[in-house]
Amino acid sequence: MVVVVRDRVKGLAPPALVGAVRWRRDMWQDLRLRLLADVGHVPSHAVRGFFYRRAGLTLPPTSSIHWRAEFYAPERIVVGEHCTIGDSAFLDGRSGLVIGDAVNLGSHVSVYTRQHDVDSPDFAEVGAPVEIGDHAWVASHAIVLPGVTVGEGAVVAAGAVVTKDVPPFAMVAGNPARFVRERNRDLTYRLGYAKRFV
Repeated sequence: MVVVVRDRVKGLAPPALVGAVRWRRDMWQDLRLRLLADVGHVPSHAVRGFFYRRAGLTLPPTSSIHWRAEFYAPERIVVGEHCTIGDSAFLDGRSGLVIGDAVNLGSHVSVYTRQHDVDSPDFAEVGAPVEIGDHAWVASHAIVLPGVTVGEGAVVAAGAVVTKDVPPFAMVAGNPARFVRERNRDLTYRLGYAKRFV
């Protein structure tokens, strides 16, 4: 009892209390992500959007996220106006994710902002923010890795793995993604298409 009092006087909590608080915090974070994943199965854009916004995700009403999306740190994800995000997308906001206006992310796209350092003796986690510019198109099953900027109007081909920045209006493909050609720069379209019941 005296030890506990001394710890509190010094401003230190007992290790058991610190462990219990961390466990409860981690449990809530995991449960929250599980519940958001479950919300992703509700066949209503309005209902899903409501819960995504309540979780902290910035999602304007002109943009849509199709069903079965999953997130890490939704409070650090910003989606721009007139975007369409396809079904089964995985968006990682842990180091920050900004998606510009009129962006199309295809089905099963994964965007990561953190990963493990393969050379770290303790398998440490490293990361950096990801930014996807206006009018970019990341096609189905593509993977964008931490620290990447996909430039305005750029296209990432289906199944590509993006490890480096993609210049504006460039098209890249492959694993790792490599330059294929330039894209038309006269882009004026808006997205936000919300397929019913998906």
